[in-house]
Amino acid sequence: MKAIVQDGYGSPDVLKLREVDRPVVADHEVLVRVHAASLNARDWHIMRGDPYLARLAFGLGGPKARIRGTDFAGRVEAVGRSVTRFRPGDEVFGEADGAFAEYVCAPDNVVEPKPAGLSFEQAAAMPLAGNTALIGLRDLGRVGPGQQVLINGASGGVGTFAVQIAKALGAEVTGVCSTRNLELVGSMGADHLIDYTQEDFTRNGRQYDVVFDLVGNRSLTECRRALTPEGRLVLSGGGVSEGGSLVGPMGLIIKGKAMSPFVRHRLLVLTAKPAKENLAALREFAESGKLTPVIDRTYPLSEVPDAIGYLEVEHARAKVVVTV
Repeated sequence: MKAIVQDGYGSPDVLKLREVDRPVVADHEVLVRVHAASLNARDWHIMRGDPYLARLAFGLGGPKARIRGTDFAGRVEAVGRSVTRFRPGDEVFGEADGAFAEYVCAPDNVVEPKPAGLSFEQAAAMPLAGNTALIGLRDLGRVGPGQQVLINGASGGVGTFAVQIAKALGAEVTGVCSTRNLELVGSMGADHLIDYTQEDFTRNGRQYDVVFDLVGNRSLTECRRALTPEGRLVLSGGGVSEGGSLVGPMGLIIKGKAMSPFVRHRLLVLTAKPAKENLAALREFAESGKLTPVIDRTYPLSEVPDAIGYLEVEHARAKVVVTV
């Protein structure tokens, strides 16, 4: 099968389209014929091996998982002998290493039926980014009806899901983004818009029950100014950065963990683990019309290096999707 393979760290040039062996399905796995996959900031970080500290997890000399990509949507080709939830031909979506390929094997507990009414491209855009937004708002932020929620980085891959999920949970949502993305974030349902080139949300005097920081470009002290006395600050790892750093956006997360016991505000660090229950929740939001994936651009599998280059340089809006 064809796949995007990476042997070492570096620029998009380290990503090569190659013929590799098709994966063999294990007992608790499903083999999926990939129709579409999507890019995440995670792909860029692994490609670059950045921040350097993350190479302890990724692999010191090069990535342990050589085939890039995580999010996928497609049709089940085969199932392991312990799998009872799926059968060949089922349309599914999920999250597993090796999605930038014609086939991917995934544990059946990180795969769900594809939302009805969504294309494979739309479904592939959902797993990692949607799961991150869901955990950050529902589980950590405990967002509920009537709460004031601010999303810093509202036009990105996670941000566009976060705006819609916060609205679905009943919150009044403020989206922070650049001038060119105001219309997009407004179309996602944000009640209030802040153009960060014109206004500083940490200094305008407004306060929120939950601040969901997806950028990592403001200090903890600055973000806490925007919180109500009992407010919650949810920290994600940030998106694509300039690169070449030791800890990158992990630095803010480390500081948040260290400071959390000593401040009144809840400082919460987001770790998004794939789970079929969360995929099912995202599917329900999509099928009820409360959640619509937004796609910026699509690229064929052979142009994944160009797609990641676009994500890296142009700061893509919403999601970039690969068609296979």
